Order: sequence, then C-alpha cells, then structure tokens
Amino acid sequence: MNAPMTQISSFELVDTTHIQSLNLICEEYQHKHTAAKHYHLAADNNENVFLVALRTVPTDSTGVAHILEHTSLCGSKKYPVRDPFFMMVRRSLNTFMNAFTSSDWTAYPFASQSKKDFSNLLSVYLDAVFFARLDKLDFAQEGCRVEFAEPENPKSDLVYKGVVFNEMKGAMSSITSQLWQAVGESLFPDTTYGHNSGGDPAAITELSYEQLKSFYQTHYHPDNAVFFTYGDIPAEEHQAVFEAQALSHFKKENINIQVPLQKAFDNPARSKKPYAFKEEAALEQTNDLSPRRESHHVCAWVLDDILNPFDVMATHLLASVLLDNSSSPLQKALETSSLGNAPSPLCGTDDSGLQMIFICGLEGCEEHTQAEVEQLILNTLADVAKQPPSREKLESLLDQLELQQREISGDGHPYGLQIILSGLATAMHRGNVSSSLNVDSVLEQLREKITDTNFIPGLLKRLLINNFHRVTLSLNPDEDLAEREIQAEAKKLADIKSKLKDKSVKEILSTTKALEERQASTDDPEILPKVGIEDVPDPAKAPESKHNHKNRSCFYPQGTNGIAYHQFVSPLCNLNAEELALLGLHNRLLTELGCNGQNYLHTQELQASICGDLNAYHSLRASIENEQTVSGYYTISTKGLANRHQGLIELLDRTRHDVRFDEHQRIAELIAQSASRAQRSVTGQGHGLAMTCASQGMSPIAKLQHQTSGMQGISNLKQLDADLQSGIANKTDERAAKLSDTLVALDNKVKAQQFEVLSIAEARDENAIQTILSNTLTNQLTDSSTDENVVRLALDHIRQSHREIWICNSQVNFCAKAYPTVPTAHSDAAALTVLGGVLRNGFLHTAIREQGGAYGGGASQDSSSACFRFYSYRDPRLEETLNDFDRSIDWLLKAELPKQAVEEAILGVVSSIDKPASPAGTAKQHFHNLLFGRTPEILNEFRAQILDVSEADIRRVAKDYLQPEKASIAVLSHSAEQQSINDLSQRLEMEVLAL
Repeated sequence: MNAPMTQISSFELVDTTHIQSLNLICEEYQHKHTAAKHYHLAADNNENVFLVALRTVPTDSTGVAHILEHTSLCGSKKYPVRDPFFMMVRRSLNTFMNAFTSSDWTAYPFASQSKKDFSNLLSVYLDAVFFARLDKLDFAQEGCRVEFAEPENPKSDLVYKGVVFNEMKGAMSSITSQLWQAVGESLFPDTTYGHNSGGDPAAITELSYEQLKSFYQTHYHPDNAVFFTYGDIPAEEHQAVFEAQALSHFKKENINIQVPLQKAFDNPARSKKPYAFKEEAALEQTNDLSPRRESHHVCAWVLDDILNPFDVMATHLLASVLLDNSSSPLQKALETSSLGNAPSPLCGTDDSGLQMIFICGLEGCEEHTQAEVEQLILNTLADVAKQPPSREKLESLLDQLELQQREISGDGHPYGLQIILSGLATAMHRGNVSSSLNVDSVLEQLREKITDTNFIPGLLKRLLINNFHRVTLSLNPDEDLAEREIQAEAKKLADIKSKLKDKSVKEILSTTKALEERQASTDDPEILPKVGIEDVPDPAKAPESKHNHKNRSCFYPQGTNGIAYHQFVSPLCNLNAEELALLGLHNRLLTELGCNGQNYLHTQELQASICGDLNAYHSLRASIENEQTVSGYYTISTKGLANRHQGLIELLDRTRHDVRFDEHQRIAELIAQSASRAQRSVTGQGHGLAMTCASQGMSPIAKLQHQTSGMQGISNLKQLDADLQSGIANKTDERAAKLSDTLVALDNKVKAQQFEVLSIAEARDENAIQTILSNTLTNQLTDSSTDENVVRLALDHIRQSHREIWICNSQVNFCAKAYPTVPTAHSDAAALTVLGGVLRNGFLHTAIREQGGAYGGGASQDSSSACFRFYSYRDPRLEETLNDFDRSIDWLLKAELPKQAVEEAILGVVSSIDKPASPAGTAKQHFHNLLFGRTPEILNEFRAQILDVSEADIRRVAKDYLQPEKASIAVLSHSAEQQSINDLSQRLEMEVLAL
C-alpha cells in the first residue's frame, strides 16, 4: 500500500485509519474548493474500484432520481454520443459497470483490473455525472412518453412508453416490492423514504423534462458528491483526474441536501393496502373452499439512526437473537404459527437509510388475522425480554457478525465495491466512514456488554417493545385491482387525447419520428476511449493446491482473512425420475432438519454455534464434447472462523450421515416457504426462466433445470405445497409420509457414495486441518479405488423443440428463443459465444430496449446445453420482440458490420471469463472445474479461441445454426395480454400454462 500524502493539490487529508480486519487503509480527503469528499480505500488489490455518489432526495414518486440516473448515461459534453454507457461496456475490460438509485442517493460505480481501462472508464463516468447533456429525446426514451399506438396515425389510441416506466411496472409486480414500499409510506409520512425513489408507474407519467433538469442542477454538483476509490492506485492519481476533468470547473455553492429524522409516532399505527391478485390462482392452489390465505401481515419499527456504529451493530445483534435461524425465538414463532404459511421475506433489519428499520411478520395469512399476527409478535418479544438468550448463544452470534466483517467476498460484486457500499450510507449522511467500516472495536464493546444479563432485554425494550414508532401493515389481495389500474391508465390516456390540440398532436408525431431517427442513427464510437485485443492480459494463474490422495482431501492455501471453508464432495449416482425431481428439495431440507437423533431446533442451535453458513447443493455439467453426456457431484459446504476447524468438519460429517426426514410438520413448513419464495422470484428472474423454458428440449441438463428450478419446477413445488397443506387441513399424513420415504431413499443413495474433502484456509492451517481429518474421518476417507463399482448419474438423451407460454403474476413480459447448437469442445463454440455479443451490441439493445421499451434484452451461447438463446427482460411487448430476435439474424447476415463489432464482443466475453472471484471462490471454481474435466489448459484454449474469432466466423455460425424452423420459444406473460397470448398460441402452436 502507498502511504497517503499529507497535502495533495486541491484535496486536504482529513483522516487516515488502518482497518486490520479488511486489510486496507481508509484515507479521508476533502476538496478545498467544492467540499466534495473522497474516501480512498488503499489495498493491495489490482481490481481497482471507483464510485461517485450524489445525495438524491425525491419529494414525490415520479422516479426523478431513477430516470436521471438513466438519462445522465445517455451522452455528455466530452462524449456527445447517445449511448456512452453501453458503448463503453463493450469497449472495456471492466469487471463491473453499473449505476444504482437508492432511496436517498444515486451512485455510479465501476471496477477494472486494467489501469488503462480504469482511466478510460473514469473519464467517461466523470463527464456523464457532472456534464450530462440530458437530451430531451433521451428523457423521452428512458423515462416515459406518450405515443400513438400506430406511431403515424393520430386517430389511434395513445400509449405510454419508456424504459424506466416498464422497468418499474416489472419491479412493482413483485409483492415484496409493494410490501416494502407500503412499509416506507407508513413509517415515513414526512420524509423521502415515504416515496418510491424508483418511481411509481402511475406517477412516472407526471414527470416533466423541466423537473428532471431542475433536479439535476440542484443535486449533481460536487458540493453534494462523495467519491470512493479502492485498490492499489494511489489517491493522488485519482484526485488529479477528479480535479482536471471535473472539479476545477465548479465553484463552491454550499449545497446542503440532507434527510431529516422522521418525527416519532406518539402511538403505534395500523394500515391496510391492496395488491393485485387473481382468484383463479387461489382456487387452483387450495382445491377446496377453505378461507383464502393470501394476505401479508408485518410489524415494522423505526429505530436509531445509522451514524453510531455501536447502535448499528447492537441492532444487528438483536435481530440475530430474534431471527438468526429456526431455533431463534421470533423466527420459531413465525415458522410454526398456523396464522400464516411462512415468515415474511422482509424479516430483519434494514440499515440502508438514515434510520434503521426492523420488520417481521407472516405471508400466506387470512385477511382478518392482522391483530392476531401483531399479538403473536409482541408476545414473543415480551417472552424474550423475560428469558433472554445465554451468554454462549450471544457469543456465537457475535462470532457470526465477526465472520461477516472478515470475509473477503467478491463472487458477486467486486470485493472493493462491497466494502464501499457498506460505508456508503454513512458517507451520504455525513457520518464517520472509517468507524462504520472498522467494527472490531465495536465487537469488543459488544462482547463486554453481553456479560450484563440485562443488556439484551434493555435493548429489546428500548428498540421494540416500548417503541411506539411502529406500524402493523397488511397487504391484502384484490382480484379487481389489476383491471382497475389498466382501466385507470386507459382513461388517463383517453382524457389526454381528448384534450389534444393540433399543435400537441404534431409534437407527439414529431417526437416519435425524431426519437426513431435518433435510435436508428449511428454514432462514431471513436469519440470514446477504448482498450483493444492487444490490451487483453495473459490468463490468470491457477491457484496452488495440495492433494492428499491417501485420505482423499484437497487443501488450497488462500488469503481468507482468518476464515475456513470446508466441503464434502461426492459423485452423484444414478437416480430415478422421482428422485431427480426431489434432489433440489432434498438439498434445501438437509441442513434445516434434525440431526443425530435431535430435533431441528436443537440442530439449528448447534449449527449457529459453529458455522456461519451450511448448505447442500448438486452440480451437473455436460461433457465438453457431447451435451447429452452428463456427470454430477453432490456437495455439503460450510464456513466459519478458522479456530473452528474441528467443529466445522464434525458438523459436515454429522449432516452427511444423520439427518432426520421424519419431521413431517417441519418439512411441510420448509416447502411452504420455498414455494412462496420461488413464486416471488419470477418477476426478478423472468428472463432466465424464459430461457430455461425455451431450451428445455436441448439437453438432459436443460430439461432437468426446467423441471426442477424453472417454471415447471416452480409449478411442481406449488402443487406439492398445496398437497401437503391439504393433508394437514384434513388431518391425514399419507402424502407427507410418502414424501419422507422417498427423501430417505434418495438420501441413502447420495450418502452411500465415497466423498472427498475440500478445505480452503490460510496456509498456516494446513497441518491442523490434515490432523483433524485423519482423526475425525479415519474410516471414511479411503483410496479412490472403492469408487470403481459406482453407477454414475445418467440422464435420458433429448434433442427436441418446445413452445410454451406461461401466465404469471406480472405487469410485463419475458420472451425467449432457443436454437440447437454445439457443446464447448466444438470448433464453432467460440464463434457462437462471440455472436451473442455482436447481436446484442449491434441490434438487440437498440431494438428491444431503446425502441421497444424493455428494460433489457440480448443473446448468448449456452455451450453446457449446446444452444443459443435470445431473451428480453421486463418487456412491454410480445410478438414484436420475438420478431426482433429474427430481425437481428437478418441484420447480421445482410448488413455490413462496423469494423469494431467483433472486437467489442470478444472483449466482453474475455472480460466475463477473467472476472476475478474471491480467494475462496477462486479455489472452489478451480477444484470443481477439475472434477468436471475443465482443466486450466482446456479453459485457456477456449479463451484463446475466443480471441481468434473473425467476422467470417460470426456470419457462418449464424447462418448454420440460427435457422427459424429450429427455434424453440418461451414467453412469460400475464392475463392482461390474453388476446395477444391467444393469437401467439394459435399462430405459433404454443401451449399455454398457468403458474
């Protein structure tokens, strides 16, 4: 790490803190002239991260901050092209690029391992944020506009179009999102948290271009900005760029945007709100006349502000006491209550705003039980105050909080970005960022505090029991709401049209035409900086590992910051169809049931005292030569502090051998929770589900994915839940007993296979781990020759087309097409992989997002299932999008490609291949790749083939494989599209199914 300078040009050093648990130095600076803050997290990591955030505090739900986030990335003073953000995505080796709108801030982050690329992206981001063009046509495209349904026919109806408008229609289709928004409105009637910062679709239509520009002028100034950087580039290098390219052009304006504290309630409140629900779904689910259980009842409290790290950590400790696992008192009360089907997905503490929130409750309730759910929660809190957890339990919970602080993650967002985001809310509310990140001293304080038996009861009474800033909220089903909303939107548009003057009609027509011309225009990409093929680095080296073949173990010495990761990994044997269908459910249940003769409550307590995570999963991959040949492995995995090696390994051993599947009531509860979670997930992952559905006939793995975790799997899980609940209601146990027997047989097959141990930890832990393995698993870790008679997993071959439409609870659509192609080892796989980027960059982005109004769309090769897939995400269209997929192929085969098109697509693929994982994630990837025959040599050879793809290769594979008659099609839609669904079903011979 580089030592900070005490005086750096236009910045002054305010503070320096070494944060040992994160292995970094936090340097705080302030710009002399504008008062902009810069926090530099100096670390020995070449994945450098940048983020600039602005305090954005909307006073309504028009989505102004969200639409501004989109529009600011549509061209700037230095880079006057209409799409610099998406153009840079493909002219870069970034490991992350995005922008976020939160409830009270907007942030623009990126990350890269290339210093040249980092410099390029920094220039574009700074100009986009501080010198945005905010073209009116970009506002019309990204926000919301009115057009005639037939664009050139003013006699046709008016319709709303816009990317954010459709994005938020999709987002607010989620019941969880509606519930969260209702909580904010109820708890914060006087502050920005009572508004929908992303935008309520009904309110988005009211935002004007002038309001957008005014919001930009008052919020996007360096006075109101906070810069974060992370990595091995010194702070002074960043600051020189900040000054030259942005800050020197501004003067101090003493902008002081802030969120006030919400005035506390004098008395608790109750509130009820409707959400759209169709009665047919309820009848299908229950199959009887029992009362409808589709309401959500939650209690929510406003707690302390986030500026005191001790208060924040103490609140998280209290939440862990109440909700950490199924043996925790409040979690247990919610899971076992007959008042609902499952705990609310919002259960827990939120610290993303100025004031923390605690929420708990139930989903799947009868509408009239709001008061009963409230009383259940309050009674449970009172019981905990009388009988608080033991000191040993609290020590274990603090260990979990320490593990969360220590863990070097980065398998999702880059590690540096995750650290930045953990301190961002504090920075935006002008708190002490280094204190919010450096929680070791806070943990020490808490370890001292819990020696006082009155600490938890006192905290519980202050924050929850005696805190009247509480609302009990119900979200109740309304089967007519969706139709009323559609009619209200239609009436609003009809009213607008009835009042249109000739001048307004001409403006709509001219705007539509101008936007169409703008979207069809081609900007000069050379205005933007870029990296090229010559800048692609050599492949990363494989991590070091040590295999002990005698005791079947593998150790990876990695810098894990004092955390240990252990896995038991065994090959999957052959399973019958029923067992395959239940394998994912078996995984979910394995770590949630009783063990070693004890019930699940005792087992949950034991797990919590040892580890920070325990899960089971299976992984299937096709041969790189043939997608029909499949192999699979079963893994039980855990992690914890390194002083717990013995306990972690013993816990894995116990979980592998002694799980009980006779806890029928517990199994029914877990299935109800899983079914609810799966149905909620559709609006967030609809594009993935559509692609899985479209490709279900391409390979055995694709078929199994659709049947277990795809739309068919969600439907199957929903039906299983209904069957079990019906049995409980009728006081019969036949279905539960049969399920238990099948799970036992499946578990016996899985655990009969010989396993290998994977361990990842600091190098100094190797000998201790080997000793523990030898002493603990002496009779189980034997030579691999014992595997010779195992009948390995085999799936039936399949290669056929499918065409399905699924109707689900959504206000938008998800479309997909799939074509049979080739597996990884085939010489065309690389060209097909690059083809996805060429089609997305050159055609699909413009046609589906900009012109069609969907939130996203693209194409990709899935070599594991040997198919090429198109998709759209949160899409207002159906057939037009399916046609756009076909048009993209015609465009590629007939048009002259821009000279940079193939190179940009190659850079995108290589960037995704080279994206770094965490130290533990890198080791896990390497180990499991080897199990499936994906050696570093094979992976690097494929990477080299990607770099050699030519334009001729792209055209050839598109012509050979993307033939219309071979397409499989899948659509996820909703009942409001019934006429379009009927038309598609008849014309394309698609089967219509309901979730």
